[in-house]
Amino acid sequence: MRDKNSGRFQEIYDQYSDKIFGYLLLLTGKKEVAEDLTQETFLKVYQNLHKFQGKSQIFTWLVKIARNAGLDYLRRRNKFRFFSMDKYPIRANQPSPVEIIVKGERASQLYKAIRSLKLSYQEVLLLRKIKEFSIKETAEILGWSENKVKISTSRAMAALRKELRRRGEANEEII
Repeated sequence: MRDKNSGRFQEIYDQYSDKIFGYLLLLTGKKEVAEDLTQETFLKVYQNLHKFQGKSQIFTWLVKIARNAGLDYLRRRNKFRFFSMDKYPIRANQPSPVEIIVKGERASQLYKAIRSLKLSYQEVLLLRKIKEFSIKETAEILGWSENKVKISTSRAMAALRKELRRRGEANEEII
């Protein structure tokens, strides 16, 4: 059974490791930590691949494992932070230097505002609005009902708008 799963594992790793790393980088804000947690995630996947029953999409299952690894790390550190957009500028197709600066500033404002929200709002915004998971997938990852995801997303967006207005950054282009 391990041999059959080894080939399947390699396919899963090749297809999803970069996406899992990106998610963990958003969650932790540190490249080295995200690399370690990606490795930890895929070790758990390898050990438990035979238990995956296909009730959800494989990527949803992987993100749930990665989320648990990331939250365990953050709990150990006793800090919940998202990465700074200042460290990782956004790149677009051939934008002008001014567009790069403006877009980076807007994204930085957005991420700073998101970081100021409570953790559950940060998570639902990260999964729904940034990583673009469906309501069902987000519910599976967070262990919430679909209704709770809908309500929390709505409340998180309202809290984000309020925070952006409080900061004087209530530009609808940002959100």
